[in-house]
Amino acid sequence: MSQLHCQSSEPAGLTVRHSGANDIQAICQLYAQPSCYAGTLQHPFPSLDSWQKRLESLPENSYSLVAELEGRLVGQIGMEVFSRPRRKHVANIGMAVCELTRGKGIGSQLLKAIIDLAQNWLAVTRIELEVYTDNVAGIALYERHGFVIEGTAKQYAFRNGVYVDAYLMARISPLG
Repeated sequence: MSQLHCQSSEPAGLTVRHSGANDIQAICQLYAQPSCYAGTLQHPFPSLDSWQKRLESLPENSYSLVAELEGRLVGQIGMEVFSRPRRKHVANIGMAVCELTRGKGIGSQLLKAIIDLAQNWLAVTRIELEVYTDNVAGIALYERHGFVIEGTAKQYAFRNGVYVDAYLMARISPLG
């Protein structure tokens, strides 16, 4: 008889929580990592001042969660819930995970937390995101969490001297 080996889906010592003012410098440093700014719409050399302005005055319809591993900030996910009446059921997300801690389930835990918040507390039934077509690990992560590719945005963004395409992905879940 074969033995079933179960692993915890959450790394030991990982905490996901809302970001606070004390996290802003660590978030800025996270997005200063080359793959984090290259994989998002951020720029190299992020300004601490711009991150402070962005995160200290989040609009009521925006949320920022962070992942902490053994007291160190290792990931961040942001979500904007649309406020227009016909799109109030929709949110858009973006995230980054520290280069040194990838493959440990941190992105998965951030996604689980933001999906739970969206679906179970904010009545969001559609979560959208954009991911560069060459981000194989990111695409696989999103697909594991129920996101599907709905289309390709050609020349979506300018990155490292060239225009790159992005997949438009969404996760739809009915209420109730």
